Amino acid sequence: MTLRIRHGLVSLLLVVAFCNAALAAELPDFEQVRGNWRSSEARLLDRNGILLQEIRIDPKIRRTAWTPLADISPAAIAAVLKAEDQRFFAHAGVDWLAASKAALTNWLNEKPRGASTLTMQLAGLLDAQYRAKVDRRNVSEKWRQMQAAKQLEKSWSKAEILEAYLNLAPFRGEITGIDTAARALFDKRPAGLNDQEAMILAVLIRSPNAKPADVARRACTFAGADGKGQSAVRQCKAIKSRTLNVLSGRYPILPAANLAPHLARRLLQSTAPTYRPDPRAAGLNPIRTTLDAALQRQVHSALAQQLKHLAARNVNDAAALVVDNASGAVLAYVSLSSSESAGALNDGVQAARQAGSTLKPFLYGLAFEQRLLTAASPLLDEALSITTSSGQYTPANYDHAFRGLVSARYALASSLNIPAVQTLKLTGLEPFAARLGEFGFAGLDQAADFYGYSLALGSLDVRLDELLNAYRALANGGLHGPLRYTPDDAQPPGKRVQSPQAAFLVGDILSDRQARALTFGLENPLATRYWSAVKTGTSKDMRDNWCIGYSRRYSVGVWIGNFDGGPMHDVSGISGAAPAWAAIMEHLHPAGSEADTALQPPKPAAGLIRRPIQPPGEALRQEWFIPGTEPAADTWQPSRPISEIIHPGDGMILALDPDIPAERQLLRFRARNAPLGATWQLDDARREAADWPPTRGKHQLKLLDADDNLLDQIEFEVR
Repeated sequence: MTLRIRHGLVSLLLVVAFCNAALAAELPDFEQVRGNWRSSEARLLDRNGILLQEIRIDPKIRRTAWTPLADISPAAIAAVLKAEDQRFFAHAGVDWLAASKAALTNWLNEKPRGASTLTMQLAGLLDAQYRAKVDRRNVSEKWRQMQAAKQLEKSWSKAEILEAYLNLAPFRGEITGIDTAARALFDKRPAGLNDQEAMILAVLIRSPNAKPADVARRACTFAGADGKGQSAVRQCKAIKSRTLNVLSGRYPILPAANLAPHLARRLLQSTAPTYRPDPRAAGLNPIRTTLDAALQRQVHSALAQQLKHLAARNVNDAAALVVDNASGAVLAYVSLSSSESAGALNDGVQAARQAGSTLKPFLYGLAFEQRLLTAASPLLDEALSITTSSGQYTPANYDHAFRGLVSARYALASSLNIPAVQTLKLTGLEPFAARLGEFGFAGLDQAADFYGYSLALGSLDVRLDELLNAYRALANGGLHGPLRYTPDDAQPPGKRVQSPQAAFLVGDILSDRQARALTFGLENPLATRYWSAVKTGTSKDMRDNWCIGYSRRYSVGVWIGNFDGGPMHDVSGISGAAPAWAAIMEHLHPAGSEADTALQPPKPAAGLIRRPIQPPGEALRQEWFIPGTEPAADTWQPSRPISEIIHPGDGMILALDPDIPAERQLLRFRARNAPLGATWQLDDARREAADWPPTRGKHQLKLLDADDNLLDQIEFEVR
């Protein structure tokens, strides 16, 4: 039997079989199909339902929004019907006229031709049993597909069949659905498809994986532009050019919104949402966040402007976070990179970077709470060298200058390094590391031994989200709670990590423009029209730059630097992150809102006492004291600076030189701020002289005042 005869008989048998067929298996109704539809894209909404981000989550298929029939271009509908089912609105599932023509064609031609209606094709898209097992359906497969089409026509409207078909049909490779095809090939929505674009899509439905040249040729034929006239030649040339152009490459789909890609990935890693059609969200059940779209755009703009300004200084990456103090709701979450960045996909909010001076407020807060210091306590800013197990640690100030005696208020506000290390010596390394852990910082296992006294200057790697949330705890009077990224996130009561009095003192100091001027001057981006507390930080070799601060209502954090660790060129806290911080804060607190009580200074914590003081070199001021640390007199003079042994260092190991006579080898004890009448005690023996001929062994050295009170003690070894 010849091939044409066999195909003809198959077509005739199909007709007979259909007439005697039983009912087909049950198919879902239209609402079920639309309800079970899944997009390959996740969508993030802001707190008001505005689209923030669209991001792909299914690597196997590409399907974007389910598109109602009313939102599809009439040109696209007409082209698809012309190509696939010209009598769609006239038949009841099977086009008998087309089937007869197909049977005749198959009888007379070697190349067979099908006659599947659009409804029959939809049945195959809905249920695999109605699809061909090989390239073409056999008699029984065609028979079952016809039954299914008949059933669909009885339970679905024509509009529903057409809408479902256009949303489920494959167009090219992984591209499924008309919205995906329109966006991938023409970068537009289905409503905007023109005649030429509609013809190309209609041809692709028939042969989704055909070669671009074949698609172009068929598009010309379909458009009736394959004639020999000059007009037809021009039209065909234009169609072919457009077809070849859109079918080249990888068909990228630009996201419908791209404001929060890093947060989208973060939330998708921590949750497994189900995406369902939702008419309020253009076909998807999205993740609603706490972000504010308008603020997100503003923060993005502020970072972009600062990156552009710093481009010549090797600054390629930045991140910012804005949080509501009361609720912990994250209002803006931006990580941004320049075109020169080596890590544009990195999330700057979660990346761990050196904290720099941004940890100092927690150190001083601990010292205030432990009553080791007051805001007026004198600290000596001079050359310092500390003996550690790994050698001498010699901190320096950012500008390599020394200020002499300064109060704790000025030392913190002006971010002096040496007074901070002196303060850490008072609190101890372990207590400070423990306090940082209470404020939510990670990576503190063995921190005291690993970081040593450099912990005071921010050698710890921190993330922007945990750092800003720690500052939010200061804004909330020492209460720490988790950040919230979605409205459904739990909002447990805050855990007290610092006393309200110490938290208030730290915030009061960080808002002190006068105390800050010692290092930063009076005019700088940190000086706001309203009350705000703020701290900058720069890591070693200028690799990271921070500006973290808060008003009574909001906390804002900004980081700039390079994800690859490259150093910035001459960028400080004031010139780097601070301008972006100031721009964001200005947007949050617009001019004319000064009457808002939330912009005023916070009320002092209960129990704090205020006294007039005038530390050396500083102006007369009213200072706050935790009860029990205040001066007894109405006018207060600073207490004597802390006395300490500076040589030998604590833990120092010394070695006798065998080439020098023992009687000529002397060790001189030295102390800082020793009072009149102070004496030395080595092991159990008093020593009036500071010079000592060393002897082998382990020794303990004490510094005593005239009344034999212990001022300081260290241990060292001579070998």
